[in-house]
Amino acid sequence: MKKRWVINTPPEENKILKLAYKLNCPPVIANLLLQRDIDTAEKAQAFFYPSLNMLHDPFLMKDMDKAVDRLDKAIAQEEKILIYGDYDVDGTTAVALLYKYLKNKCNATNLEYYIPDRYTEGYGVSIKGIDYAAENDFSLILVTDCGVKAVEKVRYAKEKGVDIIICDHHTPGDSLPEAVAVLDPQRQDCDYPYKWLSGCGVSFKLVQAHSMKHNLPMSELYKLLDLLCVSIASDIVPITGENRILAYYGLQQLNEKPSLGLKTIIEVSGIDKEITINDIVFRIGPRINAAGRVESGNRAVDLLVADEKFSANDIASDINIFNDRRKKLDHDITEEAIAHITHSEIEPSRKTTVLFNPKWHKGVIGIVASRLTESFYRPTIVLTESNGMATGSARSVEGFDLYYAISQCSELLENYGGHKYAAGLTLKIENIEPFRKKFEQIVQETINEEMLTPQINIDAKIKLSDITPELYNMLQKFAPFGPNNTIPVFMTENVTNFIGTRRVGRNNEHLKLVVVDDTRICSDRSGIGFGMGHLYDEVNSGKYFSICYSLQENEFMGKIDIQMMLKDIKFNKPEKTEES
Repeated sequence: MKKRWVINTPPEENKILKLAYKLNCPPVIANLLLQRDIDTAEKAQAFFYPSLNMLHDPFLMKDMDKAVDRLDKAIAQEEKILIYGDYDVDGTTAVALLYKYLKNKCNATNLEYYIPDRYTEGYGVSIKGIDYAAENDFSLILVTDCGVKAVEKVRYAKEKGVDIIICDHHTPGDSLPEAVAVLDPQRQDCDYPYKWLSGCGVSFKLVQAHSMKHNLPMSELYKLLDLLCVSIASDIVPITGENRILAYYGLQQLNEKPSLGLKTIIEVSGIDKEITINDIVFRIGPRINAAGRVESGNRAVDLLVADEKFSANDIASDINIFNDRRKKLDHDITEEAIAHITHSEIEPSRKTTVLFNPKWHKGVIGIVASRLTESFYRPTIVLTESNGMATGSARSVEGFDLYYAISQCSELLENYGGHKYAAGLTLKIENIEPFRKKFEQIVQETINEEMLTPQINIDAKIKLSDITPELYNMLQKFAPFGPNNTIPVFMTENVTNFIGTRRVGRNNEHLKLVVVDDTRICSDRSGIGFGMGHLYDEVNSGKYFSICYSLQENEFMGKIDIQMMLKDIKFNKPEKTEES
């Protein structure tokens, strides 16, 4: 698939050189820092060496004082507290974090957690969950990673004599629930300085505030950062500001002394190196998610709060099986969906994908929507049947506001929620076709052709001679990487093939590239292009071309070198002659 290269606008050269001089670093490092609005030595120091002392005062969050007071009252009066959270990674880690924090402060019989069933209750606060609380004498529910739109459900709980504290991070609706406290930095009336916490992050701010009020040692609280880091990585929130600090120290906790539950997941995942954000996203997070996708999110929380090795191993084994089932379901449904699109006469001409199959497994349609977006690169919605309704997940492409497009079809929907790039929705089955037509119309009117071409964002142009151990070592200080702080991508122009380029892989599908650039200042530089084996002949033809790539250490036979991880190759257009 053709890709569009977008080169970030570089800062003014004098600013780059000035910051590089102050930091005694290569200009390309100063360039990357300035692109992140880090324009002084002091800001660079804070970025390269984040400190937990930089965390914001949790009492700056609207309603935090009310939440802490109500929690104190429940603990003092030995009320029964129910911790209620979503069934995804963010929700289950948030529930586990609150449970582990409160476990030593409440009578064990007075504390319980509840994860709604994806299939019978659906997303968010459920009537069934509230009824369970009321029937079992829980007078306080801590709702996490959902609830900010649950106006009617909170009112119902109030009628049942159950108080609710909400810890959410999603965009509120037109009115807020009448809860004891609604903790959500996305509230328009909330002045909290950092807006992009995960749901688990908001829950962490609640227990941070409680610890501060009671002068409890922060060292005990920071032991929970491994859970928070997993939520930050898995929920794809920006790794900037406070999230970056929390992820930085959460990774340390995860690598040095993870909780038993997470340690067991790491073991069954087969991770035997230093854990990164990518390891969480692709290996740890999916296993936690699998419980809620194919069985019950309660099993994930059972593991995350486990304090006995035998029990943890047993649950982790089950979750690994759930993950294998999830992968098979994901693969089979994706293949079926791709076949439908490619064999349809109408689908290839559309600017959207809206697919419905009542037999598809509800637990994996979000993953399928993501895979279809990658394959066809257009706004995508995948629906299945649940409780007599069509329900599903939506995914967007770079730059397109999916949530807005869905909102313009709201008269055809029973419920919807989400953000610019991902959303969930529910509608009557008879409304699927009218919705498909209107959604296509809205997208056609609001999307541009550039958005329908996959985009590679390039941070800077460099020469091969710029790639040095010093550069690579400084790039590592930008970690942890994630949304809004991605691994830097570089572009080098006018390179040509050098001795050693070859196809690799079982079917020669990958390209091991060895190139030099037009400066000839340094020796050859090697890189790997996965899935680029078909470009071998053109690369080997003697043409000049441009490459974009990130950098990674590669160890082979005891030798460590810096390798380019290729994103794309563009061949230079031939110059026109007088005859042409």
